[in-house]
Amino acid sequence: MIDVESEIFSAVAEAVKAVYPNIFITGEYVKSPSSFPCVSLVEISNAVYRNSSTNMVEENHAAVTYELNVYSNKSKRKKAECRAIADVADRKLAQIGFTRMMFEPVPNMEDATIYRMLGRYRAVVGNDHTIYRR
Repeated sequence: MIDVESEIFSAVAEAVKAVYPNIFITGEYVKSPSSFPCVSLVEISNAVYRNSSTNMVEENHAAVTYELNVYSNKSKRKKAECRAIADVADRKLAQIGFTRMMFEPVPNMEDATIYRMLGRYRAVVGNDHTIYRR
């Protein structure tokens, strides 16, 4: 299996922390973050890219999908805060070769005072860890 999750997470976390040094960033999904603002970046899919597999079923590329969740609990302008943080992560993911599939607000059922935005990103990754836009 081609595994680039820690590389992708580190690149995005570094970019976000450079702008928001006190942000809580995790590589796991969280229903209700322990501190705010919060970013969760998780690899939700890693599948063999069959178009480049050899007859010996050697995995040359993987199609990967990442899920970005951004949370804010500010009393005012939580949507603006989420969008600004997401913009930093979005630009970094695009820079390293990912394509945004969607980005939208999601009701946070655990706590309605928390504003949450969800994005999904996709790319094809080579066994040498080169990232290709899909």
